Amino acid sequence: MDLFNFVFRLGVVFAIYGFLWGLIEIGFRLLTSGRQRTVGEVYLLRGVKYVFLADVVFLFCVDGDVSKMHYLNQLLLAGIVLLTYFVGKFQNNQNRNRLLQVFTNARMQMPKQATNFNLRAEIAVITLALTVFVLFNFAPQYAENPISVWFYESIIDIEDTVFFGFIFKVIGFFFLLSMIFKMMSGVTFLLNGARPPEDPMDKLDNDRDNDDYDPWEEVK
Repeated sequence: MDLFNFVFRLGVVFAIYGFLWGLIEIGFRLLTSGRQRTVGEVYLLRGVKYVFLADVVFLFCVDGDVSKMHYLNQLLLAGIVLLTYFVGKFQNNQNRNRLLQVFTNARMQMPKQATNFNLRAEIAVITLALTVFVLFNFAPQYAENPISVWFYESIIDIEDTVFFGFIFKVIGFFFLLSMIFKMMSGVTFLLNGARPPEDPMDKLDNDRDNDDYDPWEEVK
């Protein structure tokens, strides 16, 4: 029961952190007048977001009032949840990029649209955040910096309010269900021999190769 309660509380932390970061994102967009960001800017902000999220999760784990679970068990479980969350975000960004490619390929007359997805950068920011989370265990004093402490205290204050606290607790409940399904999906994936799902882009290319009639071919 403590395990589910801990993951539920983590879900509330993730939800409120996302809300606070969303407000910061709005501020950045207002400062830049809605200018299209470069890939470097996107992943710089994403890296900062992920690192401070890892910091906040670590502070959540060291808070003695959070759970009756052992400290190391909390860190291990929080690390698994954090990894699952980052992998989910990675898959969402990758799928969004693939859908955009399919859309642009289907409309041959349109120029190819630039995307802000970069595979190496995605892996780099996730690895950085997880590494920071692990290193905080050896140097916890660095986790208590003014920015992360402000995030954590703001999250706790919002969670304790009646109206907004209830809303984010509902989100935390669905986060708990999502984590359970994702972990079960991960176990199933490993049991199936770690075979990745078929790439829809490869299927699209195969369909084109197998098509006997080319609509662009000149009829003789």
